Amino acid sequence: MPQATKPRGKQGRKLVLTKSYRFDARLSEEQKLLIQKAADLEGRSMTEFVLHSAEAAAERTIERRAMLVLTARESEAFAEAILNPPAPGAVLRRAAREYRAMTGKR
Repeated sequence: MPQATKPRGKQGRKLVLTKSYRFDARLSEEQKLLIQKAADLEGRSMTEFVLHSAEAAAERTIERRAMLVLTARESEAFAEAILNPPAPGAVLRRAAREYRAMTGKR
């Protein structure tokens, strides 16, 4: 069932219709009590608490996986390789010749 939501950002006045999806999960009694207690402390329903927490965790996970963190030494090596790449070796030259032979490209 479509649901009206406010978009994030500068268009706060405009309502957007979004499709709603169902998500089911089985909980142990301990998990339910823990989540319910945390939800109560934040003044949220369990559903709101779980969805908010899952969304925040998903964003953190995606951000961590998308970011490449290098040490100073690794950053210098990377920059050096980009600015002064090594000459192609024998294997790369042979692959280029084979590619040109197969495709007819020069």
